Amino acid sequence: MAHVDPSSSLLLWRDRAGPRAPVLIEALQACVQQPVNQTECCDVLDLLEMLGCDAQTQAAALWFELACVDPALWATQAPRLPAELQRLVAGQQAAEQVWALHAQHAPQSAAAEGLRRLLLAIVRDLRVVFVLLARQLARMRSLASAPPEQAAALARLTRDIHAPLANRLGIWQLKWELEDLAFRFLQPDTYRRIAQLLDERRADREGFIRDSLGELQQALTAAGIRAELAGRPKHIYSIWKKMQRKALDFSDLYDIRAVRILVDSVADCYGALGVVHARWPHLPGEFDDYIARPKPNGYRSLHTAVLGPAGKTLEVQIRTHAMHRANELGVAAHWRYKEGGSGDAEFEAKIAWMRKLLEPRGDDSGLAADLHTELLEDRVYLLTPKGEIFDLARGATVLDFAYHVHTEVGHRCRGAKVNGRIVPLTHQPQSGDRVEILTAKVAEPSRDWLSPHHGYLHTARARDKVRGWFRRIAHDANVAVGRAMFERELKRLALPTAEVAKLPAHFHLKNHDELLVALALGELTPGQVARVLQEAALPPAPPPSTPVASARPATLDHSTLSIEGIGNLLTTLARCCQPLPGDAVRGFITKGRGVSVHRADCASLARLARRDPERVIEVSWGNAASQAYEVDIELRGYDRKGLQKDVTGLISNAGTHIIASSSRLLARTGEVDMRFTLRVRDFEQLSTLFGKLLALPNVVDVRRVGVG
Repeated sequence: MAHVDPSSSLLLWRDRAGPRAPVLIEALQACVQQPVNQTECCDVLDLLEMLGCDAQTQAAALWFELACVDPALWATQAPRLPAELQRLVAGQQAAEQVWALHAQHAPQSAAAEGLRRLLLAIVRDLRVVFVLLARQLARMRSLASAPPEQAAALARLTRDIHAPLANRLGIWQLKWELEDLAFRFLQPDTYRRIAQLLDERRADREGFIRDSLGELQQALTAAGIRAELAGRPKHIYSIWKKMQRKALDFSDLYDIRAVRILVDSVADCYGALGVVHARWPHLPGEFDDYIARPKPNGYRSLHTAVLGPAGKTLEVQIRTHAMHRANELGVAAHWRYKEGGSGDAEFEAKIAWMRKLLEPRGDDSGLAADLHTELLEDRVYLLTPKGEIFDLARGATVLDFAYHVHTEVGHRCRGAKVNGRIVPLTHQPQSGDRVEILTAKVAEPSRDWLSPHHGYLHTARARDKVRGWFRRIAHDANVAVGRAMFERELKRLALPTAEVAKLPAHFHLKNHDELLVALALGELTPGQVARVLQEAALPPAPPPSTPVASARPATLDHSTLSIEGIGNLLTTLARCCQPLPGDAVRGFITKGRGVSVHRADCASLARLARRDPERVIEVSWGNAASQAYEVDIELRGYDRKGLQKDVTGLISNAGTHIIASSSRLLARTGEVDMRFTLRVRDFEQLSTLFGKLLALPNVVDVRRVGVG
C-alpha cells in the first residue's frame, strides 16, 4: 500500500465531503490506497469545486486517475459503479486518444482547431470537458520540476487545445492561467521579460486602478448613474499577443490598465461615456461603439481609451448588465472576438449553451439533466491514416470523404476501410473514425454515384466533381447515356410522349440533346422529367359549374376528370389499364356505370371502340393535385433471403400505400416475380420509388404494368 501522509489533502477532502456525497467518498477512499499523485488530484478537486461541478464529476476525475495507475482495479470496480459515472470516465479515456494524436503530429493551428472540434464531438457529457481542463491546469502547475521536453510537449497541448477550449467555455479563471503557463514553458525568455515589466509596475498599476475606480465612482454617482465598476486584469500571454498583433511596444499598450463599467440601460452607457470623457481626455482613434454597430458575432459594448490620473493611459469598457451577460453567454462569444477565428453560428450557439451551464443559479435541481444532454453536432470529424482532420456534413459517406480529401482520390476510389474494416462506399462514418480510401490506378467514376436513390454521395460538392468528370468526356457519350435513361423511364412508367418536345424549354435548355446530357450528368432526375410530362398533359381545372361525379371518393374528387360536352356523369377508372394523371385518356359510356376512363392506347378500349364506336367520348384530366391513384407495378429479380421484406418496407417508407400484392417464384431459375397494386400521388413519386427499388440487391427490373 502506498504511503499516505496524515496531513494529505485527500484525507481532508474525504472528511470535508461528509455523508452527503457517498459516490465521492468511495472514490476518495480508493485513491488514498493507491499510488496516485495526491497533490495533483486534490488540485483537480479544488478546481472542479470552484467551477461548481457535482460530486459525481469529482468522483469521475478520481476514478480516471485510478484507472490509469491500476487498470485491473478499474476493470473490477467499474461494473458496480453508476452507468453515468462510467460514461464520465470513458469520456476522459476517449480524450486521451486526442492527446496522443496531438503528440504524434504536432499540428498547426488549422489542424489544432480540428482536434478541438473533434474533442467536442466525441465527448458526450460536458462535465468531461471541465475535468479535462482542471486536470490539465493541475499538471501545468507542477511542470517546473519536469524535464524540458516533457514540459514543452504538455505546454503545446495546452496552448493548442485546452486554453482555447477554456476560452470558448468562458472559464476565465482557468483560461488565463493555462495560457500564461503554456507561454512560460514555450517562450521562457519572452515570458520573463514581460513579467519583469509588469512586476516593476505592479504596485503602481494597482494603486492607479484603485484611484481611477474611486474617481469614476464619484463622478458617476454625481451624474445620477448607478454603476458597477471593476478593474480588468491583463495577463502576460494576452499582452504578448496584442504586442505581436499590433506591432506595439509594451509602453504603447493602453489596456495594461483597464476598467469595466456595468450600468442598467443603453442610455446610461452613453451617459457614463460622457462622464468618462468629461473627466479625462480621450485618445483620438481609440473609441469603438459596438452598441450602435455590434460586431458580426453580436458583441456589444463601448470601448474607449483615455489619459487617466497622472496622464497615464486607461482603457474603459462600458456596457449594460444584459449586454455583459449576452457577451459572456450568448452567440456573441468572446472566444471568436479574441481568437479572430472563423466559425459558424450554430457551433457558436452550442458553445454559448455550454457556457450557460456554468452560470450560478439559485436552484441547481435541473442542472444534472442539462448536463446529461449530449452535445449534438451537424458535422462529423474524420481522420486520415496519417492523422489529418477533415470535417464533413453529417450524413456524408466515405465516398464524400474521398472527394473531400482530393478530387483525384474520389475519381479513383474503389473502396474504403473505416477503423481497419472494409465498408461499402455508402457507409456513413462517425466522428473520430479513421478512414482509409482504397484507390485504383485509373480514374473511373460511376454514373450510379450521381443517383440520389443509391446513396453514394451526400454532399453537393462531391456530386459536382463527379458531374465535372463526366462533362469532360465525349458529348456524344453523354447524349447516348441520357437517351437510354430517358427511354427507359418512358417505358417503365408508360409515360405519355405527346409533350416531350416541350421539355427542354421547361428546364431552360436549348434542345433535347441538352436535356439528355443533363439527365446523364444527374443535373435532372428522371422523376423531375416524369413530373413535368404529367403536368404538361393536364389541362387547367374545370370551372366550379362543371361538377363531375366520382365512383371512388377515396381517390378522386369532382374536379379530377373533365368530360367533353357532358356533365354530371358517374366516372370510374378502368381496371384494365389503370390510367394515371398525364396519361392520354378516352372515355367509354357503359350501361349503368357511367363513363369508364381508359388510357388511349388500352387494348380493351380498342376492342370496345370497334364494337360500339359511338359510345367512345373525349375525356381529359382536371385538377389532379393532392389526389391518389391506384397503379399496378411489376418487379423482377433473383430470390434471396429477406427480398420481399426489403421491397415492401421500402414501398411503405416511401409513403406509398400497398393495396394488394402477390409474388411467384420460378424454382428452376431462381427468379421471382412480384406484383403490387399501389396508391401513388403522381408520376414523380412513382419514378422515385422505381429508382429506390432498382437500387435494392437482386432487383433486376421494375415497371408499371402497361395494359391489363
